[in-house]
Amino acid sequence: MTLAEAQVGKEYRIKEIATDDEELDAFLFTLGCYSGEPVTVISRLKRSCVISIKDGRYSIDRELASAITI
Repeated sequence: MTLAEAQVGKEYRIKEIATDDEELDAFLFTLGCYSGEPVTVISRLKRSCVISIKDGRYSIDRELASAITI
């Protein structure tokens, strides 16, 4: 399952991030988004998701949410 399919308000653990972009991988790592880290989908908008990782909330687009396996 990916973050794009996750239930709002439920905590999941990140299993894998499937992207070929090294800069994007590095950016996600700085946010604390890496394998084994807990993540919660706070809300869903038309083209993005608001997620909570550690003490921060971030808005990511659906394409990126689909690349994060939980």
